[in-house]
Amino acid sequence: MLNQLRLDHANMARMLHVLNLKHKTLKEGERPNFKLTREVVDYILSYMEGFTAPLERLCIERLEQQAPEHVPMVEHMAEDYRALKSRLERLSNDIDMILMDAVLPMDRFGEDLKQYLDAHRAYLRDEREKLFPILNANFNQEDMEALGKALPEGTHEELQRLQQTYPELYAEFCAADVPTV
Repeated sequence: MLNQLRLDHANMARMLHVLNLKHKTLKEGERPNFKLTREVVDYILSYMEGFTAPLERLCIERLEQQAPEHVPMVEHMAEDYRALKSRLERLSNDIDMILMDAVLPMDRFGEDLKQYLDAHRAYLRDEREKLFPILNANFNQEDMEALGKALPEGTHEELQRLQQTYPELYAEFCAADVPTV
């Protein structure tokens, strides 16, 4: 399970890298592929709802029993994640407006995208440096297996769904390096 979390962490870093490439294009005064940007945002929002939110609840429940001293930090990370989701939902609405040819200041959109990317990278850094060591130190193999079994059905098929639903995004995702966040 911890290996799956680390793989998901690396995959999210790749997704953020794809978004960062779109931001870079925007900064250079070019129009990025907003359809592809929409696909990345939709995928991340779906992932946040379908995988991360349930996992977060399960981790907090387990930590309350096994390492309650770490619960405040994990709850703080959960708040940060909800704030990320809110930012991403605002970006999603802005992308909808752009795709409908509504007038939207690109400099504001670009800044909002940059702030989201910076915040999500900071979250991934906290995940790697704080959460994973806590899980590694406090959860045994049986705990990890229980977490995996308790996740909603279908969470482990997300990349396959990505490949089938968003082939252009999947191709760019596979080509992206795994950046250090």
